[in-house]
Amino acid sequence: MAREFDVIVYGATGFTGRLVAEYLQQTYGADGPKWAMAGRSLTKLEDVRTEMGVAADVPLLAANSDDPASLRAMAARATVVISTVGPYQLYGSDLVAACVETGTAYVDLCGEPGWMRRMIDAHDARAKETGARIVFSCGFDSIPFDLGVLTLQEGAINRFGKPAPRVKCRVRTMKGGFSGGTAASLKATLAAAARDPSLLTLLASPFALTPGHSGPHQPTGLIPEYDTTIAAWVAPFIMAPINTKNVHRTNLLLGQKYGGDFVYDEMIVAGLGDIGKAAAEALAKINPLAGDKGPKPGEGPSKEERDNGHYDILFIGLMPDGARIDAVVTGDRDPGYGSTSKMLAESALCLVQDVAGAGGIWTPGALMGDALRKRLIAKAGMTFTAG
Repeated sequence: MAREFDVIVYGATGFTGRLVAEYLQQTYGADGPKWAMAGRSLTKLEDVRTEMGVAADVPLLAANSDDPASLRAMAARATVVISTVGPYQLYGSDLVAACVETGTAYVDLCGEPGWMRRMIDAHDARAKETGARIVFSCGFDSIPFDLGVLTLQEGAINRFGKPAPRVKCRVRTMKGGFSGGTAASLKATLAAAARDPSLLTLLASPFALTPGHSGPHQPTGLIPEYDTTIAAWVAPFIMAPINTKNVHRTNLLLGQKYGGDFVYDEMIVAGLGDIGKAAAEALAKINPLAGDKGPKPGEGPSKEERDNGHYDILFIGLMPDGARIDAVVTGDRDPGYGSTSKMLAESALCLVQDVAGAGGIWTPGALMGDALRKRLIAKAGMTFTAG
């Protein structure tokens, strides 16, 4: 049965929510999908609609994370709900439950593996029954990495007839920080682990999001090292603990398309020689959550800063006989805001327009794959190349 709205942007008064609303308006306008903005305050939504240049006829809906009935009523009106209201472990559980029960698709920006695992355990079976397509991590964590590995492995299968058992992800350049919401989510995860030490075991496992399934030992990526594959020093990458888990879940959901012996890690390139070594060691010591100078939830960089951001990510596939295949993913905006808002919006529209798929708790790569990749190339300033 057709829903009243193709897409509802829930949390439209937040910083990323505003950018998603602006993107939908500027990219698709009056002839695009039928969408609405939702949040706690209709007055604030009205202000945002005006500030972001959103058409006055875009509907505004009241819904609140502490009012499950309002969330269910909202979910029932949409084909897809976009949620930018985090930390999700604090504010997201009732919305996921509402979408599952109403058979509504859902996308978010979640980088909280402990919460994601709880949602998988609680709702995956029911989502399969109701047809709800729940897709976490539809921003910088983890689309470039999830689809980057998919791109590389499709290239390996095409060239070698089989996937690469060893894949290295190396972030070569990245201009622009992560969002205030991401920082809040990481802090909430650390606080949850302090209350429940058993969560540390889950967070440390590369297979935390593949219940009942595991694989070979995986590199931790926690110590700077000299990577002979690229002849450069590499350092720990803050997004690796969530991205790697999503990549392994994609492998599971695709019937182990990457192989049962698949080994994957992510690190950031620090540089060459002694300077690279010093930079790698310095990067490993940085705590991006220290102090209070970073953006708060709802805050973010200027448009100029977002537009000047970018990223370039290299994926290296190593075959048992020594053969190698590379893939590269790039984005034309800062990762935490400009590029993320575009990825999130296009993920939702991919579920509306391009991908049917069964219900369940998915990853972007497993459910949307090539359809999403094509949208991101066409609309969102991203490139995916393998060769």
